[in-house]
Amino acid sequence: MGYAGSSMVMWDPEAMEYRFSRSHPMDPIRLELTVELARSLGVLEGVELATPSGLDDRELRRVHSDDYIDAVRLAGRLGPLRAAEVPALAAYGLGNDDNPIFAHVHEAAASIVGSTLAGARAIAAGTAVKAVNVAGGMHHAMRSLASGFCVYNDAAIAISWLLDNGFDRIAYVDVDAHHGDGVQAVFWNDPRVLTVSVHEDPRWLWPGTGYPTELGGPDARGLAVNVPVPSSCPDRLWLRAFHAVVPSVVREFRPQLLVSQCGCDSHATDPLTDLALSVDGQRAAILAMRDLADELCDGRWLAVGGGGYQVVNVVPRIWTHLIAAALGRDIEPETPVPTAWLGALASYPPGRLPSLEHVPTVMGDGCEPRFTPWEPGSADPGDTSTDATADRFISRARAAVFPLHGLDPEDPRD
Repeated sequence: MGYAGSSMVMWDPEAMEYRFSRSHPMDPIRLELTVELARSLGVLEGVELATPSGLDDRELRRVHSDDYIDAVRLAGRLGPLRAAEVPALAAYGLGNDDNPIFAHVHEAAASIVGSTLAGARAIAAGTAVKAVNVAGGMHHAMRSLASGFCVYNDAAIAISWLLDNGFDRIAYVDVDAHHGDGVQAVFWNDPRVLTVSVHEDPRWLWPGTGYPTELGGPDARGLAVNVPVPSSCPDRLWLRAFHAVVPSVVREFRPQLLVSQCGCDSHATDPLTDLALSVDGQRAAILAMRDLADELCDGRWLAVGGGGYQVVNVVPRIWTHLIAAALGRDIEPETPVPTAWLGALASYPPGRLPSLEHVPTVMGDGCEPRFTPWEPGSADPGDTSTDATADRFISRARAAVFPLHGLDPEDPRD
């Protein structure tokens, strides 16, 4: 693989200012630790990190309303104490436990959009084939609502821009543990965009959406694809679900470009979710999405981060694998974590990082991400095991969407 010269890694230090509070689970330290781990491993050798210039509000308006942008800007200007005196901000999802107000929230959130958009522009211009922004993936932000730690929806804005600049078939695949509801909402009735989300059962995990029956609007029926997986789902079942649905619908759609939201909160130790994937399983999903981009899109792949709240033990490793995959510099899971990076962890001020008791020493979890491909009728309706539940979820997802793509939901070859 020789991607390094035709791949782009975005990094805007301003993304480190996207910090809701000291105790908030979305700690931007995960971004800094990722970049430093990638550097320590040599993944970024010879790669100049791209820092975008400022972002015009016109780009934000592709997805967000004027009044919402004004509210975000006002909240950031006032800061958390004075903003509390403006109760109208709550209607925009600003100032609650998920989305506390912090100074300069507009600028920090816009910097994330700017980085993802820079990657999209580079791909459109042909100066990059692959681009990655680990700070991105703010997939819950709605037109006029901050939601789920997300203020501006960078992936949706980038897709909107790409649709106006040479692309008319874009596939968005979201592997965050939470449903990619914001991106789905933006393109609900747009036949040019396929949105696919593999996520934890919405009966048990916020935002409570992402059922297989959510199929898209009248002009885009079947282009919203949702694949719930049961709580406690391990690698072998998650990968079975992914491969039973995602490649088939993406291939049938024939996209010109693949956008991937690579949230890593599906890990077994993530404090906010209930799935049971390993770093090895998450890496396998990243490589599968890259393979789809290579197969179907002449390699064009825009990848962003997302959720992930095990900020030392998991996020830096999996997103280093993501950067490596985009650059064609794949890292084997048994690769030792550099001692220099491990030593640097101790240099952070006391209390800045969570417990370092179980810091990993290799780039994987020692798991083999193998799976048995899905077969129809493999689950006994009375079986309540996780395996049987996963197979029923797969069957429902295929039954809901495959016929709308001319695919046979009972044929495992589709």
